[in-house]
Amino acid sequence: MNAPALIRGFEVVIGLETHAQLSTRSKIFSGASTQFGAAPNTQACAVDLGLPGTLPVLNRGAVERAIRFGLAVGAKIAPLSIFARKNYFYPDLPKGYQISQYEIPVVQGGHLDIRIGELNKRVNLTRAHLEEDAGKSLHEDYAGQTGIDLNRAGTPLLEIVTEPDMRSSAEAVEYAKALHALVVWLGVCDGNMQEGSFRCDANVSVRRPGEALGTRREVKNLNSFRFLQQAIDAEVQWQIDRIEDGLQVAQATVLFDPDSGETRAMRSKEDAHDYRYFPDPDLPPLVIVPEWVERVRKEMPELPAAMAQRFQNEDGLAAADAGLMTQSLAFARYYEVLRDACGQPKQAANWLMGEVSRRLNAEARDIAASPVAAPVLAALILRIADGTVSNNGARQVFDVLWSGSAESVDALIEAKGLKQMSDSAALEAIVDDVIAANAKSVDEYRAGKEKAFNALVGQVMKSSKGKANPAQASELIKRKLS
Repeated sequence: MNAPALIRGFEVVIGLETHAQLSTRSKIFSGASTQFGAAPNTQACAVDLGLPGTLPVLNRGAVERAIRFGLAVGAKIAPLSIFARKNYFYPDLPKGYQISQYEIPVVQGGHLDIRIGELNKRVNLTRAHLEEDAGKSLHEDYAGQTGIDLNRAGTPLLEIVTEPDMRSSAEAVEYAKALHALVVWLGVCDGNMQEGSFRCDANVSVRRPGEALGTRREVKNLNSFRFLQQAIDAEVQWQIDRIEDGLQVAQATVLFDPDSGETRAMRSKEDAHDYRYFPDPDLPPLVIVPEWVERVRKEMPELPAAMAQRFQNEDGLAAADAGLMTQSLAFARYYEVLRDACGQPKQAANWLMGEVSRRLNAEARDIAASPVAAPVLAALILRIADGTVSNNGARQVFDVLWSGSAESVDALIEAKGLKQMSDSAALEAIVDDVIAANAKSVDEYRAGKEKAFNALVGQVMKSSKGKANPAQASELIKRKLS
């Protein structure tokens, strides 16, 4: 890639730590439910509360989701990994420590490729490790007091850590979006940022070009791509202002306030030794044999890049179009059903990129919530192909289908009077009348003016009340005036 852009003479250095909540129905070390939205403290069992005499038991499904992610990013799956206790004291951490992984994580290395404008960039991953979530402190509606909800305590997380490879907030957002799309595609995380299933911590520092890495500050708990970009930009400006004023940047954990658009320090940033990591004596080492890894590999869905390449090779789609067809697994599956039903890959892709995406975006819907099923849209595309309805007429039919109509495509075409003329003799008569009534346009067309030809076609469409097939009308006019 090109050299990164400087901000007031400083280079920005960013690494992201992303917590992806794994899509298991139970917690990582207990059988308690992970369902969102339950009343406070109704989904925290004795293990989650750390009561004396309880022992954690590792959730096999959480491990398999970690393996699946590691395979997707080309990482090494550790044949043996260790769970450790990360010790710190906070009201929503009932045991006084968090079970995590430190020295030997389950997923090691890997990378994720992103696209910035016309350029490709590889973001290298340091690791991805399994850990349990903490509870949640509730500060609202408690008359100045703080409530503790331990429903999230023990929820399985995969913490995905990058190298400090990103050089702008735009790159960080593109990486976060690509990572979000991948974990949802793989089914390892539902990606619901509003519910906290996918949240990012941004490690941000600045330096003069060629200098050693600057002191980083960690912006915690960013649960939207917009906040991620705003928080990084605000933190960069704060650090540069401080350095230009001759002051030091101290290592710290900070929060982003969307209302003020500023970051503010929460606490001084801890180093690893402050957490006093040591292997959890209640959990044996996690052993992952090659046969387990291969079984997970065989059960994985086709990855987005491979599927997009297949759509290019087999369906003749352009690279950009194939990329849009694989924006999510649900979108790709819809495209495949639509393509197979109508037998026209490019038309299927055009409708998905056009009318379907326009309405989905306007209504903030996912393709899975489309009111028009793929086979129904395929029937409409086939009626365009065989000349039954024009493109404009098809859009009118699509409007009705999108509103929830259960009528068939053919019934709607008939009911709305959108069926194109199939009587060639009737169309020829209309063309003859238009030519006779528009001598000036005929002369201008014969003189080489293309606009005059379009005017003649328009008159045919007007005379036929939009029912003439434009292609047939054009061909007839050309034949009669040649």
